[in-house]
Amino acid sequence: MFTRIQTFIVALGLVLGLGTSAQATDTVLTLTYNGQTQTFDRPALEALGTETVETTTIWTEGTQVFEGVSLARLAQEIGAEDGRLLATAINDYTVEIPVSDAVENGPILAITMNGEEMSVRDKGPLWVIYPYDANADYRTEVIYSRSIWQLDRIEVVQ
Repeated sequence: MFTRIQTFIVALGLVLGLGTSAQATDTVLTLTYNGQTQTFDRPALEALGTETVETTTIWTEGTQVFEGVSLARLAQEIGAEDGRLLATAINDYTVEIPVSDAVENGPILAITMNGEEMSVRDKGPLWVIYPYDANADYRTEVIYSRSIWQLDRIEVVQ
């Protein structure tokens, strides 16, 4: 979500043929909870602390190394102890993830895969990754359906 000034800068840049400003496109995650909205660019998201998950997925070949913010850390940051996370992708596809999934050594919001930031074409900017190889409970259709890619919004609902 842009501020009015960011929206004006983007609009002015487009009118003048300058493209969009870097500031206006820095947001990778918009988080809505308790009637508040918080936006994160990559550095702000990484400042919460990152974890590494090394796992195979049903969408990639071989073992991949993902790095990102744990869902547990994000839930802790906003004080979400129960309810659901409505995780929405760039194309408005939405999945429900119970806050109870936000556990230590659980899913992360992957920012990088094999040390590289993920482009939209490569399932970025964010991809919910569970440590599938670490626990057979993470290798189910339900969990796979929660592994949303091109994530850009999360709304916490009770």
